Amino acid sequence: MIRPGTGRGTGEAGGGGVPPMRRPEVSVARKLRKEMSLPETMLWQRLRGSKTGLKFRRQHPIGPYVVDFCCLQARLAVEIEGEAHNTGDRPARDPARIGFIEENGFRVVRVAAARVMKDADATADAIAAFAGRPLHQPAAGPPPRPGEDQE
Repeated sequence: MIRPGTGRGTGEAGGGGVPPMRRPEVSVARKLRKEMSLPETMLWQRLRGSKTGLKFRRQHPIGPYVVDFCCLQARLAVEIEGEAHNTGDRPARDPARIGFIEENGFRVVRVAAARVMKDADATADAIAAFAGRPLHQPAAGPPPRPGEDQE
């Protein structure tokens, strides 16, 4: 006898079904998490958890792109700039990529891999300090109206 709520598609054992569809960038992000470079690994050890007081994610998809680190709370994307960013068509693609990420409400911080290798602790502290600054600074007052800043 077959009981209602059992069998295919109910989450119970028994096989069948199709694996869930994922966005391609999610699969890329998962692969990149397994293959992090040395500077990325060094920085991740300092950003992970709540060591900085902020929650960072590694290899996080934003639209069709994957950023090295992301703090959703601060709307901050961190990119480690290594040799891969200087080869092939990457220099031509990076401005469009950064533009897309910024258009979607994120600030982008680009950090040289050499800086991370030299002093990962100071780099992580600088990123955390930058993430802690608000996007809007009310003490500065409202932005000038068009034409007012030319006086």
